[in-house]
Amino acid sequence: MIETDYLVIGSGVAGLTFSVKIAEKFPNKTVVIVTKANEDESNTKYAQGGVAVVLDKENDSFKKHIKDTLIAGDGLCDEDVVKMVIKEGPERLEELLLWGANFDLDPQGAFDLGKEGGHSEYRVVHHKDITGFEIERALLKRAHQLPNISILPHHFVLDLVTNHHLKENISDEITCYGAYVFDQKSSNIFTIKAQSTLLASGGIGCVYGHTTNPVIATGDGIAMAYRAKAEIKDMEFVQFHPTALYDAKGESSFLISEAVRGFGAYLRNKKGYRFMPEYDERAELASRDIVSQSIDSELKKSGEPCVFLDCTHLDMDAFIKHFPNIYNKCLEHHIDIKTDWIPVVPASHYLCGGIVVDKDGKTTIANLFSCGECTRTGLHGANRLASNSLLEALVYAHNIFKYHSKNESENVQVNIPDWNDEGTTIAKEHILIQHNLKELQALMRNYVGIVRSNKRLNQAIKRLDLIYNEVEDLYKESKITTSLCELRNMINVAHLIINQSLNRKENKGGYFNVDNVKK
Repeated sequence: MIETDYLVIGSGVAGLTFSVKIAEKFPNKTVVIVTKANEDESNTKYAQGGVAVVLDKENDSFKKHIKDTLIAGDGLCDEDVVKMVIKEGPERLEELLLWGANFDLDPQGAFDLGKEGGHSEYRVVHHKDITGFEIERALLKRAHQLPNISILPHHFVLDLVTNHHLKENISDEITCYGAYVFDQKSSNIFTIKAQSTLLASGGIGCVYGHTTNPVIATGDGIAMAYRAKAEIKDMEFVQFHPTALYDAKGESSFLISEAVRGFGAYLRNKKGYRFMPEYDERAELASRDIVSQSIDSELKKSGEPCVFLDCTHLDMDAFIKHFPNIYNKCLEHHIDIKTDWIPVVPASHYLCGGIVVDKDGKTTIANLFSCGECTRTGLHGANRLASNSLLEALVYAHNIFKYHSKNESENVQVNIPDWNDEGTTIAKEHILIQHNLKELQALMRNYVGIVRSNKRLNQAIKRLDLIYNEVEDLYKESKITTSLCELRNMINVAHLIINQSLNRKENKGGYFNVDNVKK
């Protein structure tokens, strides 16, 4: 067993920001960060756009950013949360600069602010088209300078330790005491006991297979919190990014940033027709839900596998300077954007719902906090405004830090039993895991995608039950593997998405069900 003051699950911007702040404030307290891949592997690393912050006081204002966020969220945002997050933006950006993060400047030395879909002004601070990568670099560098932070890469958290694991119940409310952790290199399972646990485990994109997320985004934190009986909400609001690079295999993973449309690119169908003005007066700069649904409609009408992003009319020198990563990735796929259109298709990108937290990042389980994409804060409502996610993670990590600075966690003495895997054997049929994974992902794409129906959702429940039963039997009889646990977590997440989709009787933001359209 490892004992620590603070256990942080996840090494993206949310987990690292909290860890750095709390370690700096309390040098005599310990922080253990557990992450299941390399320490820098997270959704943060792949965030291209930037951080939406009001800096240009002449043309922009908090009021405008708040209004844009509320419009994108389609009436389901918590307005108090929106105001809090947006007004804290400049201070949180200042901290990133102090930690050594670099952002692009214009020739006058001011921030080179970008504009993305749904934004009324230029307010996105960025580092070329790899903003998340740069923030991750700066935060990790600072974390390594603090001796009271330990990072455990290639460690997979199996489950949160709560009352029901204990031999004697010492609390009437569900309380988190740490987690069971699987060392993927040694296959040892051990316990980390913590006075406070932070879930900052990222997104769920891999539940859909075709996603802009990395392969680690399997919804582990949400699934663990759900099994521990935390409140989970708004899981139906899966945001599909309109423009992921499409290839002939039908796989889409590389993101063509929202900022490319902000830069002036047009969406065209195969015949060259620019279709977005037909769907929304903002055309290509409409919010992601509208652009994704519009592309979905075009693909259904044409039967084509993709639409195209046309950049050929843009200032190419400026484009390459602004989006070098995107430009080079297209060249790798034999697409020269000077003359060629980029084939794109919507892909699972971001989850607006998740673990319910208050403004201090507290979940409905005592001693369990959460921030980042795995949470439902009320900021995004039914649809996230572009580049508000890194901002949300920074603000909530800070709020959780502030809460811990004022409220010291009680060191409860509990006897946590070891992980019990008696009677299990090493699984010989790995094909069963891969088969069920592919079936689950196809099920979610085809039945629980951008446009849904009650019939498809109800069929999805029946098919998911079959997958669930087969995987649970496998889990009970097999030694732990990461792939098996990830699959189990994705099934939990799929269950939440499908059931909460059926419970929503009104189309909002990123959620569209044909049976909710008033005839």
